[in-house]
Amino acid sequence: MESSKERKFYLFVINPIAGDIDKEDLEEDIAALCETHEIDFEIFKTTGENDKEQLQELMNLRKVDAVFAVGGDGTVNLVASLLIKKQIPLGIIPLGSGNGLSKDLGIPQDTETALQLIHTHQVIPIDTLDINGFPSIHLSDLGFNALVVKRFCEGETRGPGSYAWIALQEYLSYEPKHYRIETDVENFEGPAFMVTIANANAFGSNASINPNGILNDGRFEICLIEPFPKAAGVGILYKLYTDSIDSSVFSRRISCKEATIYNTHGEVVHVDGEPVELDSKIHVKMNKESLLMILPVPEEE
Repeated sequence: MESSKERKFYLFVINPIAGDIDKEDLEEDIAALCETHEIDFEIFKTTGENDKEQLQELMNLRKVDAVFAVGGDGTVNLVASLLIKKQIPLGIIPLGSGNGLSKDLGIPQDTETALQLIHTHQVIPIDTLDINGFPSIHLSDLGFNALVVKRFCEGETRGPGSYAWIALQEYLSYEPKHYRIETDVENFEGPAFMVTIANANAFGSNASINPNGILNDGRFEICLIEPFPKAAGVGILYKLYTDSIDSSVFSRRISCKEATIYNTHGEVVHVDGEPVELDSKIHVKMNKESLLMILPVPEEE
């Protein structure tokens, strides 16, 4: 007599303050789908205090077949940091203000559709980056945008309107800073408006800083916006939102596998949308195909 097939166990990490949907309804939907497809599950709600340690303890208690991050890019980064170089895939149910990584991966932004990934999906490995010990899966940067992200995170309101207002206020007075960048391909030294460490393509705002970036090519890009006249800002913004930033004379890109950035002015840094404190010497290295991702199955042509 054949033994019954072992049921899978999924862990759902929910950020209670992300998005504007009823989390009770969401939990009910997760439970219903898991029951229908005979999947055991547990829900973990983040509090902002010792979440990583508590999640690790929970994952040590039993065999986990997949972990779903239900929230924004911060929740995704939290979960991903526990799964890098592990054989446990990461799924995303996007609920944040930006959801940059999920957009670049083609994950549905509609919650109901994204939930279908629980039972119908493919698993694809992607690259991750290590930035002075911090894992970066999507985009990290220094300079203007990092400052805006910091101000945004310090504020009490969320959403694109708040981000745009902060960006406008900072733009009027921001001055480019001096950086020195050494990579395995080429070096750069000089002023820059912003320096983006890109494993993917676009920010959660849909501004595409690295239009041709590939998440599993074993390389990342250092994307520079060099100093420009204030009047040129609108044109640069237009190019960012039309996937054409490469055509700007103020844009420069270095595709590499390893880099050291000397942040001599101590500019603000964010990693995947979260402000972090780093040394003036920032080392970035590639971890090729180190994270398994749960993605939609391609539609047949």
